[in-house]
Amino acid sequence: MTHEHSANRDDSVDPDVAASARELVGGAGWRNPSEKARTSGLSRREFMKDSGLASLAAAGVGSTAGCLGGGSGGGDGPPTAEIGYLPITDAAPLLTGYANDHFADHGVDAAEPTLFRGWSDLAEAFLSGEVNVAHFLMPMTVWMRYGDELDANVQVVAWDHTDGSALTVQQEIDEWSDLGGGTVAVPFWYSIHNVILQMGLREHGLTPRTDSSADAVADDEVNLVVTPPPDMPAALENGSIEGYIVAEPFNAIGELDAGGKILRFTGDVWREHACCVVVMREELVQSQPEWTTDVMGGLVDAQQYLRENRSAAARLLSSEGSGLLPQGPEPIDRALTHYDEHEPYLESGAIRNADWDIDRIGFYPYPYPSYTEELIRRMSETRVEGEDAFLDELDPATVADDLVAYDPVRTALEGTGGPPAFDVPEEDGYERQETIRF
Repeated sequence: MTHEHSANRDDSVDPDVAASARELVGGAGWRNPSEKARTSGLSRREFMKDSGLASLAAAGVGSTAGCLGGGSGGGDGPPTAEIGYLPITDAAPLLTGYANDHFADHGVDAAEPTLFRGWSDLAEAFLSGEVNVAHFLMPMTVWMRYGDELDANVQVVAWDHTDGSALTVQQEIDEWSDLGGGTVAVPFWYSIHNVILQMGLREHGLTPRTDSSADAVADDEVNLVVTPPPDMPAALENGSIEGYIVAEPFNAIGELDAGGKILRFTGDVWREHACCVVVMREELVQSQPEWTTDVMGGLVDAQQYLRENRSAAARLLSSEGSGLLPQGPEPIDRALTHYDEHEPYLESGAIRNADWDIDRIGFYPYPYPSYTEELIRRMSETRVEGEDAFLDELDPATVADDLVAYDPVRTALEGTGGPPAFDVPEEDGYERQETIRF
């Protein structure tokens, strides 16, 4: 069974150091921000305050966390891969890499992955050095590296997956315009979910609103609230929100258990977009290049397995298999497979670009620079709660070059046959043009 965040850590992480980091981060009286978010949502400012990340940044831990343990490597040889994750299918390659020994096949000693219940908890563990390999929302890495609060040396080393998210709504919501005057939940302000949601709202004449304390929502507005993904289906079922946009398997759970339906798959809007990406600290990537490439080798193998064994992977990762994901096999299998039967989704409009020939969730590890560049441009148009002036100062090409480490994953990908091993033509394997279409 997978470790929880409160479980005892592997000996490679000094428990006293980890405990001290958590005390520094949280301080006296800290409470899990997801508890608050369950009922009222959570702003970016509240996220920083309630999770303790603001005090972490003020203390300078963000720029020195590699010294706190969890994989700096030191002089004792390659580190242990300490994997942190949220219970979503975005984490499937990291979890499969452990469960199927893909990391071990490349000589990487990987500890049992640690499950975290929210992005704040995972970010705290990553910044404190408690985990050294994690998956984060791609826009979240931009905020962590360039935002004023953290200035963390996070580096993207691969895409964990492509697509794998959707906008799930109440049954009576048939068009984007039907969301007017209502509330939609997002997992975090700095997420591809928030970016694509706001693109869609503007496309259909609606104004996204991020200040939930203001007056009643107008008919041409949509109120956005941050809500932990596991709480979204229940909020939809009890009618407190009109919809939510999030990673799988919570859209599948919304369909199966919460009376919801898919209004639109995000991958049908932004073709094969990245959602969650694999991250390490920059100093670890630089000090352990061979180890980083070996980790990428395990990740690439895991993604190939997932592509070819979707239903088997659903059972492997589910509560009836390894238990790395707490959900049963049915919603996970639906999230991994239930897209090929296009007709119902074509009739409802959830899929409008069937000619793209994509899956509900896809797997390709190489982080296209064009995606990062377009993401930066789109993020500058996206409303968030709190200070976001730093986005105006970012140059898309510079960020694509600085935020992402390309060599380790490209070397690993070439070692398995290159892009054609993922049915990607060689000429499209490392460069592409972004396609966004409503």
